[in-house]
Amino acid sequence: MTSARKTLLTGLATFVGGVALWLFGLDEEIFIFTPSKIGVVLMVVGGVETLYGVYKVVSGADDGTASGHR
Repeated sequence: MTSARKTLLTGLATFVGGVALWLFGLDEEIFIFTPSKIGVVLMVVGGVETLYGVYKVVSGADDGTASGHR
């Protein structure tokens, strides 16, 4: 699996984890943190990482030809 697809899958997994925390952590509070707020942060980070993975897949920026390797 190429690095671009790994980035895409990692971003999607982070986004899904953030959605789960956001949905199921609305009424909870763990010490100082609220899981729903952490979920929103994870959704943003996962979304950005997913978009970066899509960019790398579409542009072919991670195919290894830039450094001379094939």
